[in-house]
Amino acid sequence: MKIHEYQGKEILRQFGVPTPRGMQCISVDEAVIAAQQLGGTAWVVKAQIHAGGRGKGGGVKVTRSLEEVRSVAQQILGMHLVTHQTGKEGQVVRRLLVEEGAQIVKEYYLGMVIDRSRQRVVLLASSEGGMEVEEVAAHTPEKIHKVWIDPVAGLRDAEADTVAQNIGIPTAAIAQARTVLQGLYRAFVEKDAMLAEINPLVLLADGRVLALDAKFNFDSNALYRHPEIVAYRDLDEEDPAEIEASKFDLSYISLDGDIGCLVNGAGLAMATMDIIKLYGGNPANFLDVGGGASKEKVTEAFKLMLKNPNLKAILVNIFGGIMKCDVIAEGVVAAAREVHLSVPLVVRLEGTNVELGKKILVESGLPIISGNDMADAAQKVVAAARGR
Repeated sequence: MKIHEYQGKEILRQFGVPTPRGMQCISVDEAVIAAQQLGGTAWVVKAQIHAGGRGKGGGVKVTRSLEEVRSVAQQILGMHLVTHQTGKEGQVVRRLLVEEGAQIVKEYYLGMVIDRSRQRVVLLASSEGGMEVEEVAAHTPEKIHKVWIDPVAGLRDAEADTVAQNIGIPTAAIAQARTVLQGLYRAFVEKDAMLAEINPLVLLADGRVLALDAKFNFDSNALYRHPEIVAYRDLDEEDPAEIEASKFDLSYISLDGDIGCLVNGAGLAMATMDIIKLYGGNPANFLDVGGGASKEKVTEAFKLMLKNPNLKAILVNIFGGIMKCDVIAEGVVAAAREVHLSVPLVVRLEGTNVELGKKILVESGLPIISGNDMADAAQKVVAAARGR
């Protein structure tokens, strides 16, 4: 689950991390009022969407008068903001963050993720703030400093101070940087985050250190422990199909291809998409119906895929373990009949009760194309999508 920048900053402040003063707005008039209440002579107007690269896309502007705040807010609110993370269609801006201006001397990068190979949270820090960390890693990897944090001891003072020194934070600001680093770590752990970034962390002309941006992604499996995080959810920022899928406990992600995939198990789903690509096709979605899918879940899965106007064919790839092949076959037949399937359907079954499952498909009388194995099924669905 993702949240907005202004929400991320609310979390950071709970853990002692200083941020600029700012106000969230949903109208142009609110943006002007926010600037008036913040005071000063400069304000930053920021688009609030669940994507990075907003500045490059024109979604972050510095303003120096209330008239300019109004003008910029009018430009940004309602725009389709296109960044490297939104895709070519962009994301509609429905919220703004208006913040006080700041005299920035230097920008730094801070981030935390889980290193599964070491089973620890790893802190990433760099002197190259404001840039995408992937770019820094690709061109100047020596500028990224890493600390694998002991889950019992937490981020120690000495470790935090060393990181701050390594990325060039002045001696006078080391104590402030330590507060930021340790606060970010506590927020990451206590809120069950999967990703936490401050990019940039800035050093101001007056010597203060501030988190100028905030990005959090949370473990959806842990949200039952965090109703306060669930309350941050913005459905306007999510794919309607993915929202619908969540109602039926389906793991669904929309993609830009034309071959629908219905699979049980995340690993098999990834392999299915890979083999479709191998044979020249493009998956339209990731869809994992889970190990105990019912006829109803399979029917809803078909309905979701068929809402895609670009869909040209569907591949059902099932390995029957907990999920028996005859049960999934019954679900496929029932779903195909209920939704009046209008695109070619390729089905590959393997595992428990596979022969019974295949028999159900054959006796259904539906024009279902059988795949003997994954390679055969992938080739057949790609050919079907191309009208061959």
